[in-house]
Amino acid sequence: MSPTVTTITDPDDERIADYRALTDVELRTRWEPPNGLFIAEGELVLRRALRAGYQLRSVLVDAKRVAEVAAAVDEAAVEEAGTGADAPFYAGTQDVLEKATGFHVHRGVLASFHRRPPASAAEVLATARRVAILEDVNNHTNVGAIFRGAAALGMDAVLLSPSCADPLYRRSVRVSMGEVFAVPYARLEPWPAGLDTVREAGFSVLALTPAPDALPIQRLPERHRHRPALLLGAEGAGLSWPAQEASDARVVIPMHRGVDSLNVAAAAAVAFWELCRDAGRED
Repeated sequence: MSPTVTTITDPDDERIADYRALTDVELRTRWEPPNGLFIAEGELVLRRALRAGYQLRSVLVDAKRVAEVAAAVDEAAVEEAGTGADAPFYAGTQDVLEKATGFHVHRGVLASFHRRPPASAAEVLATARRVAILEDVNNHTNVGAIFRGAAALGMDAVLLSPSCADPLYRRSVRVSMGEVFAVPYARLEPWPAGLDTVREAGFSVLALTPAPDALPIQRLPERHRHRPALLLGAEGAGLSWPAQEASDARVVIPMHRGVDSLNVAAAAAVAFWELCRDAGRED
């Protein structure tokens, strides 16, 4: 059964309060996690969230895209029973969407979803063999790109220090192309003492750093490749010294032409490939 569509003409309509001021990171950070919601942008991401079993709160679309998006929601609701077939479905002009959200919604599709209860680090580690650990990565674009790389290249899970950006923030979700729904993740606390928990679970903690005395990652011995936990730091600052000290090995991606380092998402992708290149054979 296709959803019933309600036309919205007032951008201040309280029924679409979930979508207000989407470009205000501070406001959204204060609003979304405490209210147990996140925003998905674009039809592909909407479909992936539904297929991952996230419960739909509402949909807000450009009036010109009502039919195709309604069909997508209806199809996903049939495939994944209980994901939100009865959720409110709102439509408005681009002008209404832009005034409500604070930006031009060029994909014309937004959806609000219920968050799930957060997993613990122990739960995530229990089913993983290769893990990425992020320290202070507070750029949402980088977080999203790291999740996409983790999904594509064979990492099983992501752990985040308490100060990392929210993986379910709209930009992170969009950049990841919905892969944040596919890769299990959890906060690792306390920090950096929580790295002991990772080691106790049988992982080798590997700190990725451009330091000249670090071991080239391709020379990493087999004992550290068996269950690697790759530790990545923020742009500019890199990994803190306490995090590096808590690692089992410090590794580097060799650079050429005087380049000292890569963007953290690019570096993560290179390192993920190196650590997972034999994963297909092993798994």
